[in-house]
Amino acid sequence: MSSPAENRKYLITGASGYVGGRLVRTLVDENLDVRILVRDRNKVKGQPWASAVEISEGSADNRSDLDAALTGIHTAYYLLHSINLGANFHEIEAKMAHDFAEAAKAAGVLQIVYLGGIANDLNISKHLASRAQTGAQLAHTTVPVIELRAGIIIGSGSASFEMLRHLTHRLPIMTTPKWVMNRTHPIAIRDVLYYLKNTALLKDPISGTFDIGGPEVLTYADMMQKFAALSGLKKRLIIKVPVLTPGLSSLWIGLVTPVPTALARPLVGSLISEVVADPAKSIDAVIAPPPEGLTDVATAITLALSKITDHRVETRWSDATSPTAPWQKAQGDPEWAGEMVLRDHREVVTDISAQKIWRQIEGIGGEHGWFGSDFLWWGRGVLDRFVGGVGLRRGRRDPDYLRVGESLDFWRVEELEQGHRLKLYAEMVLPGKAWLEFKVTVEDGKTHVTQEATFNPRGLGGQLYWYAVSPFHLIVFPTMLRNIIKKAARDA
Repeated sequence: MSSPAENRKYLITGASGYVGGRLVRTLVDENLDVRILVRDRNKVKGQPWASAVEISEGSADNRSDLDAALTGIHTAYYLLHSINLGANFHEIEAKMAHDFAEAAKAAGVLQIVYLGGIANDLNISKHLASRAQTGAQLAHTTVPVIELRAGIIIGSGSASFEMLRHLTHRLPIMTTPKWVMNRTHPIAIRDVLYYLKNTALLKDPISGTFDIGGPEVLTYADMMQKFAALSGLKKRLIIKVPVLTPGLSSLWIGLVTPVPTALARPLVGSLISEVVADPAKSIDAVIAPPPEGLTDVATAITLALSKITDHRVETRWSDATSPTAPWQKAQGDPEWAGEMVLRDHREVVTDISAQKIWRQIEGIGGEHGWFGSDFLWWGRGVLDRFVGGVGLRRGRRDPDYLRVGESLDFWRVEELEQGHRLKLYAEMVLPGKAWLEFKVTVEDGKTHVTQEATFNPRGLGGQLYWYAVSPFHLIVFPTMLRNIIKKAARDA
């Protein structure tokens, strides 16, 4: 008997995000015909599944791009969120979902699948209300929509897990807001992917809103204690205080964890509500639970920790960039536009092999640091957090290998030619746009290493900023290049 998925084509939006990137791999592993919609194909070219999917380049807020991406699609996965686009993010999300549904109907799409958040509490946050409104907008046409509503997703690289991990590790004694005693219904990322995959295999299109959660309901405080026990840490002392508002909680999380305040705010907002699945909205009658059963919290945490330890993190919360993120605006050489370009350019010629040099360059940042003057990098990261930036603590997905489009501390990998060239774009708060680029070439048996910092200032303030920090550049940049060479020599 043929599979229900035979001759179907699937579209995944949000393929560069945490869930989307893993869903692509999951469907590809099932030998399904997958197309993805991304703003820049270069951002996914480093993914192991990139050659196995059809890439449609365009924006979800452009109707012609949507029409092209949705043509010939049976099932479209809507995994787009706009929580970092300012105070009116809910309006942006609603319009995007409305336009997507209209385009899907026009293209003859037979099924839309949307991953939202559990929203059963009357005290619902603005973030969860927006997720529910997105589902309603997707369902306003005649195209059947399956809306899966999940609680906290536990998995290596998820924002919720990183928040839980760093709060528990760094604070043996915590003064916490009262929301830590609210009940939550966490679910492992593997179970989320199980349900998303099986929506692709349904025999006929269906409509409905379904809550998905793991086998346990517990408080956020309980989750922190479980995490501490599994990590070999002592039981955490949790002192509840009534004065920590969601805004203050977000600032606190932004200081303690790698998750920036802007992203922590909607996550905290969700925790104010009791996020527990409603049995009346169970999906069991449509998709049976996994044969081996749903993953309990302890197992989900253990799996996530093991993947982090073994450097097998597939996607991270920081991989996704919003449509107005600086990295999206950075493409191209500012010189083409006739804008001012300020540079710090350095070159070294050495007998050390290009391979040894490249190994150090590709491993830059994260736990390896920045090859000297790390106190200055740390200070710049603190300043960036203070003014609302991402700071240094995002780290990197893998300590040794990079992919185009992923975050690296407060940089993002914009271009990568394995063994030859690495170009990073600065996502720190700046009065302009900045890049850091490394090139490794071999000429006449010698290895030539080029390091160049480039700054495209915005107005007079940008120029003054560059000249103000130039004295630090005289310490940071030559030290970094010199230590890259020294470390490569020691390894050789």
